[in-house]
Amino acid sequence: MVTGKDTLTIALSKGRLAEQTLDLLQAAGYDTSCARSGSRKLILEDEKAGLRFILAKPADVPTYVEYGAADIGVVGKDTLLEEGRRLYEVLNLGFGACRMCVAGPAWMAGKLDGIPNKRVATKYPRIAREYFELKKRESVEIIKLNGSVELAPLVGLSEVIVDIVESGRTLRENGLEVLETIADVSARMVVNRVSLKMKSERIGALVAAVRAEMARTGVKG
Repeated sequence: MVTGKDTLTIALSKGRLAEQTLDLLQAAGYDTSCARSGSRKLILEDEKAGLRFILAKPADVPTYVEYGAADIGVVGKDTLLEEGRRLYEVLNLGFGACRMCVAGPAWMAGKLDGIPNKRVATKYPRIAREYFELKKRESVEIIKLNGSVELAPLVGLSEVIVDIVESGRTLRENGLEVLETIADVSARMVVNRVSLKMKSERIGALVAAVRAEMARTGVKG
């Protein structure tokens, strides 16, 4: 049995991302059955294996890892960019791939820089502000929304949106298209800075096992 001080706590984003992460860990040689019990518990532990899983909302995963409540976390790159936490990003797991984009009406293609004082609707205000104000050196008004941001240009709330785009189908169905790509997004494994030193052997072994499994299946991390 692994001693308590050596237990690895892994924070997972609830839903499909958690399932894909557990599949990957299982394939890498880790018994994840404790996290697949169907229980409604938010903390699931296998004391013998020295693994503890925390199931959290995606936006909370970086917080649990930064403050040491979890040693390791798996979450989308979009969440990491938006939260801006001080973590070590150790692996690009490859799944959950999509893009963070600026989107708007088709007529804006190639003309975005010529539109002054733009209003940008988004669920990701930090990412949007940093992209326009720091990278493009452009002042914009950021409008934070929690629902379907595609609606904003259609009703005149904003000129453009910043959002995750996977297939682009929702954009096309609403007369919008990708104007610029901000970043590629996929699931990432992150590690707490102190844990990386205090539990370096176990964390290193897990990262190496996952990387080896990814290499076996042709995924570049």
